[in-house]
Amino acid sequence: MPAVDGEASPADETAGTRETSDGDMAPADRVAGDAALSEDGVSETSTPAAEIGIDAALDLLQAGGPVVMILIAMSVLATAVILLKLWQFSRTNVGRSRNGRKALHLYKEGKTQEALAAAKRARSPVGEVLARAIRGLEHGVPESKIREELLRYGGEVLENLRGGFRILEVIASLAPLLGLFGTVLGMIEAFRQLEAAGNQVNPAILSGGIWQALLTTAVGLAVAIPVVAVLNWLERRVDGLAHEMDNLVTQLFTEDLSEDALKEKDAHDERSGPAATAAAE
Repeated sequence: MPAVDGEASPADETAGTRETSDGDMAPADRVAGDAALSEDGVSETSTPAAEIGIDAALDLLQAGGPVVMILIAMSVLATAVILLKLWQFSRTNVGRSRNGRKALHLYKEGKTQEALAAAKRARSPVGEVLARAIRGLEHGVPESKIREELLRYGGEVLENLRGGFRILEVIASLAPLLGLFGTVLGMIEAFRQLEAAGNQVNPAILSGGIWQALLTTAVGLAVAIPVVAVLNWLERRVDGLAHEMDNLVTQLFTEDLSEDALKEKDAHDERSGPAATAAAE
């Protein structure tokens, strides 16, 4: 049946419906497209955040100039030295003298072999000093020669433990001075730019130059303060080790004259007296 003018034929309506359905997105396709857009949105927002952090660090380095770069290199060197010293102290058991004191107590009781075994288990400079002293006494070496050998060995151990301290001392001393030097250079540059501006003075020029100049002082102090703290702690550990070695070696050659020690000795003599008399009879 021919179509009337102005009206759409069923074929045309079917074609229009097909075009509409072809032009529309299926719900699954729309969900997938939204997910892709959301993922792209996350990546686009996270990537600039990381880039902003990197750019901020680079801007600080650029603002500080060569002085900040030198200070960062010094901080890396100081960190490496500190980690090396911590590993060395842990490996040599610095500050652990319990087995050394036990070895001394066993030797005082006449248990030489047990004392040597305890000193060997210590695996520390304190234990090695006591072991050398006990072996020397057992072989009849004069006390003066034993003390000289112990002084030599102790000095060598302490010198090895103090290795690297000079580097930390130099970094702790120079870092604030370098920071101050960078501040002075930054202030000079700020006033030079202020002078170049002439009558058109912009306060932003001066304030920007000042904060850039103070940045080097802040970095210098941030490097020096932790280094000073760790250095003092390391030196205290070495001094404590030196005192402990000297103390135990001295006790090895002397008698404890404290009241408790004398009472314990008298009680031991009283117990051993009858036993010795019985054995002699």
